[in-house]
Amino acid sequence: MNVTSLMRKAAVGGLVATTGLLALTALPASADDERTAPDCDKVKCVALTFDDGPGPYTDELLDILDEHDAKATFYLLGSNVDGHGDEIERMVDEDHEVGNHTWDHEDLATLSSDEIEDDLDRTDRAIEDVTGEAPTTMRPPYGSLSDTARETIDKPIMLWDVDTLDWQNRDPDTILDISTEETSEGSVLLLHDIHETSVEAVPDVLETLSDDGYEFVTVSEMMGSDIDAGTAYSDARSLD
Repeated sequence: MNVTSLMRKAAVGGLVATTGLLALTALPASADDERTAPDCDKVKCVALTFDDGPGPYTDELLDILDEHDAKATFYLLGSNVDGHGDEIERMVDEDHEVGNHTWDHEDLATLSSDEIEDDLDRTDRAIEDVTGEAPTTMRPPYGSLSDTARETIDKPIMLWDVDTLDWQNRDPDTILDISTEETSEGSVLLLHDIHETSVEAVPDVLETLSDDGYEFVTVSEMMGSDIDAGTAYSDARSLD
């Protein structure tokens, strides 16, 4: 009899949970419970990415992703980490990816090498204090880069090929239309979890793309390990 059956039997019979039952429920998850990412060589993968958070709608977004068994990548601002530790811990616990989006959204193309390095290191430290690990990828604000930035950044640089323009249109229907019309296998979609309308659009985006056969994975799961620090990538097709 499994744990669920024992609990049901205890509830129906009005029994008090025994030490043995408590011990059973406290057992750690088995290896079978660990998530195995889809093989993007065999299935159609896309990566949903959310910039500028965490924010007031991030927790709701995580609920939506969990309901659809979809994974995403969150490019966080270091200045937003304080006060949102619970959401960031939840991202990691639920197998999402966390990336570096600078401290306060400064245009890296306008900064010196030392300024870029200090900004990204500060953001890495803030995220690592919460998650225990520094991000392995980053995204420059506005997608803006200079030769100096490319030479200084010590992580793969993730851009996007599907810009939903959610920050501009603030309309779930428009976000859905752009997502479904422009997405193809290996796409990286850009959204922002700081906007309520963007989060409102996500259920329909997930359902529509899922119906088209897409699997939702993190950037690193889709891109694999053969990506280089200081190199910018907009989608997985660029790796072929």
